Amino acid sequence: MNVVEDVMVMASEQPLRSVERDEHLLLAAPHPGKTPIKLWRDHPLLTVVHYPQQYRAQPFAPPRGIYENDQIRIEWQTMDNRQPFYHRNCDVDEISYQIDGERTLMTELGVIEHRPGDFSRIPRGVAHDNYGRCESHLLFYIPAPVKELIPSVSRSQPVSPPFPGWEAGNVNEAITQCMGAAGHDIVVFPVDERQILDHVYTTPDRMHVLRADAEPATSWLYAAPQFRLGVTVADGSGERRYRRTLDGDEIQYQIRGRRTLLTQRGIVDLHPGDFVRIPLGIAHASVSVDPSEHVRLLSHRELPQVAETSRTADPYSPERLKAAHSKVAL
Repeated sequence: MNVVEDVMVMASEQPLRSVERDEHLLLAAPHPGKTPIKLWRDHPLLTVVHYPQQYRAQPFAPPRGIYENDQIRIEWQTMDNRQPFYHRNCDVDEISYQIDGERTLMTELGVIEHRPGDFSRIPRGVAHDNYGRCESHLLFYIPAPVKELIPSVSRSQPVSPPFPGWEAGNVNEAITQCMGAAGHDIVVFPVDERQILDHVYTTPDRMHVLRADAEPATSWLYAAPQFRLGVTVADGSGERRYRRTLDGDEIQYQIRGRRTLLTQRGIVDLHPGDFVRIPLGIAHASVSVDPSEHVRLLSHRELPQVAETSRTADPYSPERLKAAHSKVAL
């Protein structure tokens, strides 16, 4: 079967060019070499990292790193408590995506009540703390400044107290660099929590809450040099078109629905809570039976996986590809 491959770069949604391909040849292993010297490498199949979306009771733990390079870090976190300190980043904007449950984000620019589907961005140098209730969320640490690409649905607001039962206590503030990862604190010191939260009354600056469009398409929400973050909604029509990004790794996180990812590094079924990394230059497409939604992050620099692998993609075979297509045909 012939398919179309769009050759892309990060900065544009318009293909540099579109190429007609034989799908089986596109996904198959190369023909055997005709020289005594091997001219290409054997590359590993794609790997999937999975964390459950629903809260599960467990002791407090730092966020789990999923992908990281020296500029970008992606983390998964679950909370049913207060964060044990206020945090101020030296070098990055901190974007969060609410997966499940409820979370109060308390900052010197106001308070945000997060619900599933909400994105927010904490600008570099803004002190913040969290109070989660049976919740899970993603964190994206991106070199500042990051720009919002769509209008907000709400903004941070002065709220006192920030949540029922709150009382100002003996708390610390941690100043960190290197994306806030463990061991990269610069200084930790005691602070007056009420003084931090009352700063909102002295500034007009506010943080913005974004939500992706519900219509089938990709909604790009944030951008910075060498970075884009958005959400793709698919209607389950079964239409597929391959995409090859020449200048960016792509991280995908499955929000809802099930889909099959077809790539030149294997074929894998994705379920809610799954992460996968597609290296730059790899052609890929998705097929799904039902409506599907996933987060997309594009990084100009390689963004290696640092979490443990949950499972690995299946190698291409005509039978595996047929099975993926048959799900759509049902």
